[in-house]
Amino acid sequence: MKRSCPALLISAAASGQGKTTVTAALARYHRNRGRKVRIFKTGPDFLDPMILQQASGNPVYSLDLWMGGEAHCRQLLYEAAADADLILIEGVMGLFDGDRCSADLAALFNIPVLAVIDSSAMAQSFGAVAHGLASYRAALPFAGVFANRVAGEGHYQMLAESLSPGLSSFGWLAHDAEITLPERHLGLVQADEISDLDSRIGRAAAALKGVNKTLPPAVVFTAPTALPVTPLLLTDVRIAVARDVAFAFLYPTNLDLLRSLGAELTFFSPLNDHTLPPTDAIYLPGGYPELYLDRLAAKRPMKAAIRAHHAAGKPIVAECGGMLYLLNSLADVKGQSETMAGLLPGEAVMQTRLANLGLHCVSLPEGELRGHTFHHSAMTCELAPLVHSESARHNGTPEPLYRQRRLTASYLHLYFPSNPAASARLFLP
Repeated sequence: MKRSCPALLISAAASGQGKTTVTAALARYHRNRGRKVRIFKTGPDFLDPMILQQASGNPVYSLDLWMGGEAHCRQLLYEAAADADLILIEGVMGLFDGDRCSADLAALFNIPVLAVIDSSAMAQSFGAVAHGLASYRAALPFAGVFANRVAGEGHYQMLAESLSPGLSSFGWLAHDAEITLPERHLGLVQADEISDLDSRIGRAAAALKGVNKTLPPAVVFTAPTALPVTPLLLTDVRIAVARDVAFAFLYPTNLDLLRSLGAELTFFSPLNDHTLPPTDAIYLPGGYPELYLDRLAAKRPMKAAIRAHHAAGKPIVAECGGMLYLLNSLADVKGQSETMAGLLPGEAVMQTRLANLGLHCVSLPEGELRGHTFHHSAMTCELAPLVHSESARHNGTPEPLYRQRRLTASYLHLYFPSNPAASARLFLP
């Protein structure tokens, strides 16, 4: 079965080129013209998709060939092509960075690449960078280039004239502080924390120059030959999911999978609520608990409710920031330390430097799961780890995973579609 939909994969030579701003601007540009835009993000990411969802008005899913596999990615694209007028995929880092890079995804699904180039300190070298990206890998579908952070019309003309014959310019965006997206240690600031985000995206869309008003050529997407059927292992199981500005690092497909397994999801806020909703299991995703230490520490009834849930032998799955919240204490980079939930005997301190980053798999009694790690904290725990993860890179640093009764905690952000049955078993009462 086949479906057709116009599509572009928006990448760059490196991180920091403005891929998210350009992708958001293009999405809003076409959305303003009455088109339904679906956006995907290549690789593991939580922050960029929040921005892109605001721009497109639709949930943003990850496409990762290592975490999810080809069939899973193919299914997501095939489903999106059914009702979208345009599919945009924001790449990760540079176009060719990583073992399963953005170029691999573009080549596998024959999606043309639009390369964003930061032109703020560049003239004719723009053409050299564009030529390198377009010709580095033979037969890579390449749509053209987009000039970002341009000084003005004259500057853009100089850039465009430097392009090799056959290379197309898709337009440009001027440098403008009012459309720049703010950042912090893990990347972009969360969408809910940027009060003028919608106006920034709208301004970026209105500022696009030289953009073709028509859609790019259609790409043919085919359905995967077969997807394994997962039984309803979580029928009638209630799972309470932490979701607020402190715990917001959630893959939409993780929630979709839990529902497809039969689970009933409810949401609660460790920052704002005093107790848990009626539930059989808890899911504590990652986020920024270090930014809300006072508020989290002050919610003693919530912490007591989570401890009571654990004492009753009910499952808890805690990832990264969710795990830090369960420690005895957590300290920010300034040394302020506050009491956390006290389920895990240990403490953590935030650092200014990156502690670990990369794709990982972990072999549990429930089965092997894949995911990623990305954190700036250093943690000590008196418990012996149940297992350590294995990095997809040969020299990557393993992460410990802790198991205390029905509590499973790790720095890993698990990607549940990598093993639906194993994911279900983590939450089974």
